[in-house]
Amino acid sequence: MALHKTAAKVQARLRELGLDVEVRELADSTRTAAEAAAAVGADVGQIVKSLVFVGASGPVLCLCAGDRRVDPAKLGDGARPARADEVRDATGFAIGGVPPLGHNRMLATVVDQSLRRFAVLWCAAGTPHAVFAVETERLLAALPDADVADVAEA
Repeated sequence: MALHKTAAKVQARLRELGLDVEVRELADSTRTAAEAAAAVGADVGQIVKSLVFVGASGPVLCLCAGDRRVDPAKLGDGARPARADEVRDATGFAIGGVPPLGHNRMLATVVDQSLRRFAVLWCAAGTPHAVFAVETERLLAALPDADVADVAEA
């Protein structure tokens, strides 16, 4: 079965960035971390939430474990959660399908250090039904300019 055109675009972009992963489309929704974990049989923490925040310097993408919440104050720059239209403008994708990389333009990216608890992560691949698995260190290597920091709430 052919991938949805948006999921296929994400897979192609990931491969261009050196991540040879297989994007999978699932019958069940992966829009939330809990839904994604249930659909792929993973721990909620293994689900990467790709969240966009907007600060004085513009949008920033924050990758956070599904069992954590981002503390916007730890991002600095007056960061606040982006509205749905701002997410689409910044990434080219709608909320619920934002991949951790492969966006329409380069974004400043912060990765919550708690993701390193897991050897394998699951990420959105452009739609609420498309995901891909990737080894944590391979994902981080594909994001060479990302800051890895503690950005989760205490």
